[in-house]
Amino acid sequence: QDVQGAVILRLPPGKKVEHLGIKVQFIGRIDMSIGVHEGRPHYDFISLSKELAPPGSLYQTETMYTFHFKNMDKEFESYCGRNVAVRYIVKVKVERKFLPPLKQEQDVWVQFRGQEPISHESIKMEVGIEDCLHIEFEYARRQYHLRDTITGKIHFLLVQIKIKHMELAVIRRETSGEGVALAAATDATNQGSSSNSNVDAAGNIFTETQTLVKYEIMDGAPVKGEVIPVKLSLQGIPADLTPTYTAVNNRFSVRYFLNLVLVDEDDRRYFKQQEIILWRKDLG
Repeated sequence: QDVQGAVILRLPPGKKVEHLGIKVQFIGRIDMSIGVHEGRPHYDFISLSKELAPPGSLYQTETMYTFHFKNMDKEFESYCGRNVAVRYIVKVKVERKFLPPLKQEQDVWVQFRGQEPISHESIKMEVGIEDCLHIEFEYARRQYHLRDTITGKIHFLLVQIKIKHMELAVIRRETSGEGVALAAATDATNQGSSSNSNVDAAGNIFTETQTLVKYEIMDGAPVKGEVIPVKLSLQGIPADLTPTYTAVNNRFSVRYFLNLVLVDEDDRRYFKQQEIILWRKDLG
């Protein structure tokens, strides 16, 4: 879509302002100056400018200029994360002689509809402790839209330890930094069920892990042969879900995981993590 609108300049009655030109900019920016990246420069992947008025004077109490940016390739979705953000900005600047320019900016939010997966393969995983515990997890599929419902089953094939309860969490893992593609590919083994931060040995890649929601899906000891159903609505998660992002401009990735945790009577924790792919079906 095109980006268009109007800039309105207001003056007190009887006031006159001389200026060296008025322009409007449209900027697409990957902002890595927040969180752990504070102080680092941002990266502008779009930078367009239009002149609204040549040097002159403003006399009227209200002056309006319209603008229209056509046929722009907005290749990334807007995103606001812990340590990185993708922003689209409309910025107006009034240049003044001997004085700093007057500036005002407004963010524009960009979303894309994703393509529905052609096939929906189920997920089957096993976890166990030899001669003590053998559990099989089965989820209906690996890919879900943002308002979907995750369904599955947990089969207890062998239970020789006393399980106190079981919980299922949805985890978001944001990896950011220069050259993030390789880090994202090797990050799946980085386990965690609470909000934490990790940094690679070179100090360039940061990983932020955040638990978005946690549900208790079983309370009490299961027995061999028991099957526990799983049903989790993504729409009910209070956090702002996004699609899965993979190596956006080689600067950040956002991935989602299901984390299943079993706790025994001695408070020992057994967990298994599985990545899921999220995509956007509807805007908003």
